[in-house]
Amino acid sequence: MPKSVSIREVGPRDGLQNEDPIPTEAKVRLLDALSRTGVRRIEAVSFVHPRAIPQMADADEVWQRAAKVDGVRYSALVPNSKGAQRALAAGFTEIEVVVSASDTHNRRNVNRGTDESLDDIAELIDLLHQAGATAEVIIATSFGCPYEGDVDPARVAAIVDRAVRDGADRVAFGDTTGMGTPRRVRGLITAVRDRDADIPVLLHFHNTRGTALANLLTALELGVTEFDASVGGLGGCPYAPGASGNLATEEAVHMLHDMGIDTDIDLDALIEVAELAEELTGRRLPSGVLRAGPRTRLTASSG
Repeated sequence: MPKSVSIREVGPRDGLQNEDPIPTEAKVRLLDALSRTGVRRIEAVSFVHPRAIPQMADADEVWQRAAKVDGVRYSALVPNSKGAQRALAAGFTEIEVVVSASDTHNRRNVNRGTDESLDDIAELIDLLHQAGATAEVIIATSFGCPYEGDVDPARVAAIVDRAVRDGADRVAFGDTTGMGTPRRVRGLITAVRDRDADIPVLLHFHNTRGTALANLLTALELGVTEFDASVGGLGGCPYAPGASGNLATEEAVHMLHDMGIDTDIDLDALIEVAELAEELTGRRLPSGVLRAGPRTRLTASSG
């Protein structure tokens, strides 16, 4: 097992995009509170058209008002060159672009096929590199699609091949529908590493079917050390019917610390932010750690 794991907190972007819109001030409060938990990477906003994702319509203002904490790396998601230009103008140097392994999901998401999106992404990577930014290619529906069902790991690996050829700095695999299982995680990581052993990878699990922690453990056994998680289990996907929230950050940290794996995150502080997220969204979040009593919670020192 690794001695440490890097968790990218995605609640402010991926989490909130699937909630009813909340005020700008509330988004800033959540982002700033997360920045003080010890988390080292945060996906802060996405620069998308407000008609597509109205929850992110105030991305520029949120980022402008947020307190940027030294030592925290902030990233933004963009769908196209216009979004990339907005992100660069806002000062982001770590930028994510997304493509779906499933052609049908990709069309529902961005109204074009997977191959067309990869062509666009190649141009985006060049644009970002010329501006001194890094480009992470996120492959959604890597473990299954709500419209097409199973996704062949070889198809995902071929998308990674293309992204690597086009200059991607890293890749991430999204379990958009929560169809991932330990078997599927092992199959995908093996298929990718057989062809692109050196590309840095990150895994993004949803907990729709209750397998997120099992998938995390399997990935750890395979040597993966970078993961997305969302405070309180916020999130889902507007274009994946039935998809529930992401792996809750506090659940991942709770397990990792008990295994002696460091995350740099203060679990008690993180739980307080999960409580804040419930207050701001006005609903009960699915996190099991949030529901547990104080006597059954591990503290940061347990790691």
